Amino acid sequence: MNVTKCGRSAVIDRRRIVAGGLAAVAFGIARPAVAQGAYPSRSIRVIVPFAPGGPSDIIARIVADALYQPLGQSLIVENRPGGGANIGIGLAARAEPDGYTLLVTTSAIVINPSLYKSIPFDPVKSFAPISDLAISSQLISTMPDFASSLAEFITKAKAAPGKYNYSSPGLGTQAQLTVELLKLRAGIDITHVPFSGGPPAVQALLTGTVQLVGNAVPTAESLAREGKIRALAVSGEKRWPSLPSVPTLIESGYPGFVTDTFAGMFAPAGTPQAVVDRLAKAVKDVMANPETIAKVRKAGFQPIGGGPEVLAARVAREVAFNKDVVTKAGIQPR
Repeated sequence: MNVTKCGRSAVIDRRRIVAGGLAAVAFGIARPAVAQGAYPSRSIRVIVPFAPGGPSDIIARIVADALYQPLGQSLIVENRPGGGANIGIGLAARAEPDGYTLLVTTSAIVINPSLYKSIPFDPVKSFAPISDLAISSQLISTMPDFASSLAEFITKAKAAPGKYNYSSPGLGTQAQLTVELLKLRAGIDITHVPFSGGPPAVQALLTGTVQLVGNAVPTAESLAREGKIRALAVSGEKRWPSLPSVPTLIESGYPGFVTDTFAGMFAPAGTPQAVVDRLAKAVKDVMANPETIAKVRKAGFQPIGGGPEVLAARVAREVAFNKDVVTKAGIQPR
């Protein structure tokens, strides 16, 4: 009797183990679907490869705040400046592709491949595009008593090759490439004086260290409106809304000359498509919100909110464009 009971008990125990194992397997299979459906289940890190207060940082914080409601989780901006943005971008490229680390960066991601001999990322292969967030034109300015138009500045520069200087926020910035392209298109010789940011580049113009400055619109816009500097042209496809009297470079006689600075959101390559889709939809919705639009415009950007395919096309196009400018301008990779 005791042996029979033990045998029956063993059979029952084995059945329970098998049944439990099958349930565990079934539960294990179901868990990923539940986890994907619950994304995000915790806060999301947003890496910005620049110091606080810059254009990409401002846009990142506006979008991060707006995404809290649709995603139900906080997006925490983490500034990781250094190495011309390569440190922060590389950190994002190596992050776990689970949707809990994102990157918001400006044009450095498409310029740096042409400026550095070695970088810790590939702008196409290392990332899954999420959203082409916003754009800002470059503003080319001089002092009011130096030139009243871009044509007049070009005439002066042609008459005195190598005499004049221009400032930018730094080596390899969109501002530098914009003026270098202008030099090629206009046939002028002016010397680049790089600074560590937009404000000191503008200050160099105000103090007479340089005769021209290239900078993103937000940095010099107020000075231009106040008449303290003269805005000669903007580099966008259209005139900037808050500077309606300033012509584009296209209108100034340079067809096809467009060099916008963009802000884009990326995830590490390999991030599940369902997560990318969820993020892309959420970003598209918040970028269409009037409150977000107002904040983005106040920061000196024009909102786009384009999806993954829009950002992917921009990256491919601008990597090739910037490589061409760097090569023709004779800028040596570092």
